[in-house]
Amino acid sequence: MELLEIGRIIRPQGLAGRLKVLSYLESQDVLDGLRELFIGRNALEAAAFPLRAVRKGREFFMLELGGIEDKDAASKRVGSSVWMPAAAMKKLPDGEYYWHEIIGLTVVTEEGLVLGRIESVFPTGGNDVYVCRREEKEILLPAIGDVVLKIDRDRGIMVVRLLKGLTES
Repeated sequence: MELLEIGRIIRPQGLAGRLKVLSYLESQDVLDGLRELFIGRNALEAAAFPLRAVRKGREFFMLELGGIEDKDAASKRVGSSVWMPAAAMKKLPDGEYYWHEIIGLTVVTEEGLVLGRIESVFPTGGNDVYVCRREEKEILLPAIGDVVLKIDRDRGIMVVRLLKGLTES
């Protein structure tokens, strides 16, 4: 099962084993209806816990998980990541992608020049920005139609048009 990292446990909350989680989610609505989450340092070591309750916030969310019943048990999980099944993500409309679907794509210009791979994504308010890296060189690509011409997830490529000012000459 493919797991997606959705946050990091930063501290216990109260005495009953609740966990305060720094959210990596753009929208915490994906947590609605989940029956379990996974906790671990990485996806391979992550263990499943029944999801009893979630309280959403702006940058954080609070979790109550079965099997984590007190502050000591919660404290042992600080620093661990929180994961959810990728299959639980809602299907997006055509032309929209989750960040995990973009990260790792090979970036190619419309002329066929390989620029590198998408290393990360960050929001700017108006649009996301894709961080493309090849060795020590980094290019910031705005996620707009004038720049991103095509995304082919099956082939693992993103075709872009470089506008003036996006790269060093």
